[in-house]
Amino acid sequence: MAGQVPHQLFSYGTLQSPQVQLARFGRLLQGRQDALPGFRLTMIQITDPEVIAASGTDRHPLVIASPDPADAVAGSVFEITDEELASADAYEVDDYARSEVALASGTRAWVYLAAQA
Repeated sequence: MAGQVPHQLFSYGTLQSPQVQLARFGRLLQGRQDALPGFRLTMIQITDPEVIAASGTDRHPLVIASPDPADAVAGSVFEITDEELASADAYEVDDYARSEVALASGTRAWVYLAAQA
């Protein structure tokens, strides 16, 4: 990643999967555990055949804002390149929108939230 500004990406779903990482980034990512406070998990059905093929499932998690401030979603933070961030954007279907958030650790990271959020 020399010469590039690394991005922090928080994943709570399929981007944590080794098979998805290899398909999207051509490598396995090294992550650390963190959490996204003020959100909770729900599941949605994906119809994009390429995303289903990469993840092995049509059921994907999606985080939505929670009315309970004690709620938090566990996941992993990965350091990725500009190209890898663009690849992650291409992987995520229209139900998701990339947003910058503050994680429980204080780390600022990109995350894919519900598009209507």
